[in-house]
Amino acid sequence: MKRPKITDVRATTIALPLEAPLRHSNGAHWGRFVRTIVEVDTDIGVTGLGEMGGGGESAEAAFRALKSYLVGHDPFELEAMRFKITNPTASLYNNRTQLHAALEFACIDIVGKVLNIPAYDLLGGKLRDTIPFASYLFFRLPNQENGQGEVRTADQLVEHALALKKQHGFQAHKLKGGVFPPDYELEAFHALAHAVGSDPVRYDPNGALSVEDAIRFGRGIENLKNDYFEDPTWGLNGMRRVRANVKIPLATNTVVINFEQLAANILNPAVDVILLDTTFWGGIRPCIKAAGVCETFQLGISVHSSGELGVQLASMLHMGAVIPNLVFTADAHYHHLMDDIILGGPMKYQDGAIQVPTGPGLGVELDRDKLGQYADYYKSTGGYPYDRDPARPGWFSLVPNTRWADPADSRPVKY
Repeated sequence: MKRPKITDVRATTIALPLEAPLRHSNGAHWGRFVRTIVEVDTDIGVTGLGEMGGGGESAEAAFRALKSYLVGHDPFELEAMRFKITNPTASLYNNRTQLHAALEFACIDIVGKVLNIPAYDLLGGKLRDTIPFASYLFFRLPNQENGQGEVRTADQLVEHALALKKQHGFQAHKLKGGVFPPDYELEAFHALAHAVGSDPVRYDPNGALSVEDAIRFGRGIENLKNDYFEDPTWGLNGMRRVRANVKIPLATNTVVINFEQLAANILNPAVDVILLDTTFWGGIRPCIKAAGVCETFQLGISVHSSGELGVQLASMLHMGAVIPNLVFTADAHYHHLMDDIILGGPMKYQDGAIQVPTGPGLGVELDRDKLGQYADYYKSTGGYPYDRDPARPGWFSLVPNTRWADPADSRPVKY
């Protein structure tokens, strides 16, 4: 077998419409996701696919700048690529973790295609055929095109959650909070938990609450069927204080996202459940390594979502398939998307789960027409400031936050 060598790296930024703008503690997704699709070419005609959040000229330029590191590299040599791109001391000056993740996806895709096996067989073999997901819920602004999709009140939240449960079969439910005053969101979360009956729930204000508010909120939901309490406050020590005062496991995807932080958390526990993100951790393989550490120390894990399209979703599915200690449903923004850029269209939920792709590599291929369509859409719409909320001009968040959105404000928003 001829070992392939990388010949080119190509990046295409796309924007893909959402059902409605998604609000969060730091701002909003303004009615679309902006993602960068990466294609890694080889001298044997095999191309691998990667994906990264964000995009535009800066992301495309960053990948172009790495071509000199990668042309001639053997995509089987993943450890060598890791140190080429993200040497830990060099990365103090050029943090490339998320760039490396997209390149790692693509190299795993190439290797799987060359060997004609799915990625999960490169990663230890799958333990499950499907990955169950939670109904990732957001407070949402109305869609600017048709005025539909708003989620602002408890009634709207419950209606939306039950509609998603009926449509996709979700059996667990996560609310992204940190938008409205904590007491308002506490009431809404209780309404959600009671509406979904025996299904477990989880609440995530993205670290926006003070330690004291987080403790008060946590105590206020202790009687619910919680999977965990995700990032209620910022920082390892803040999380330790909450953990000492609330009888719910704490989870994070913000304060334990690398091995140094994982070691610190094991030596002085602040978090019980580590949410592994194939982008934030720098690839599929680092997540699997971290899951092994968590297995050793009996920390819980789950699969985190950072706004994926089909390529990154495939990376999440393959990762979830091989990890033995995955007991929580995964997160995915995927059901908020109006379309996808992979052949066959968006992957389907069945009873709240998505089947792990079985084709070679990641098991997904680009739909060139869709890629072109949404690249053009990006060029016409541009990016958006993730850390700003179109409903609150001039606003920016504090940590801990004290400047909440007004839940009575239903004025139309232009974005």
